[in-house]
Amino acid sequence: MGMGEPAHNLDAVCEAIELLGSAGGIAHKNLVFSTVGDARAFARLPTLRARPALALSLHSTFADKRAQLLPRAPRIAPDELVAQAERYARATTYPVQFQWTLLDGVNDGDDEVEGIARLLAGKYAVMNLIPFNAVEGSDFRRPGWERAAQIARALHRRGILTKLRHSAGQDVDAGCGQLRARQHAAAAPQTVHVLPRRPASGMSALA
Repeated sequence: MGMGEPAHNLDAVCEAIELLGSAGGIAHKNLVFSTVGDARAFARLPTLRARPALALSLHSTFADKRAQLLPRAPRIAPDELVAQAERYARATTYPVQFQWTLLDGVNDGDDEVEGIARLLAGKYAVMNLIPFNAVEGSDFRRPGWERAAQIARALHRRGILTKLRHSAGQDVDAGCGQLRARQHAAAAPQTVHVLPRRPASGMSALA
């Protein structure tokens, strides 16, 4: 997670999964393939001996809005993404972890709540709601905590297993894709006065 789209380097990622799930002794359900949704991944993962759990970044139930939020993601409709993830979840017996970064005024409306409830009804899945970590230079903002909690409660009432994550790292711009260098104004130069040192016994002072 957090290292880019794994389907872009699929052969190497699958090799690592097979190694970690065999010689590495890691339980397959503890290996998580985190993706925005790529047809190559959905085709390849079921063929592995060590089939990892799946985390799928959704972020919107509307295709046009999702394309704006994830401009480089394959153009697969949200309902088709959910359907493919559901087939994989049933085959592996690991629930899909849907990831949803909450953006104030963008994807935290009642229309999205209804969309999530419709898409995930009866699915073997959990919805992870993650408030956005605001970062300087971005127009996106995180919603208030009460609004985030209200969304989680609404989804629970609709039968959708939902987890509201407590995000951290606001002070260091921490988050997927948000770690960035900060440029600080150079401090005014300070004059440093160096006092001459007395030479140690048997040593000469250097000019």
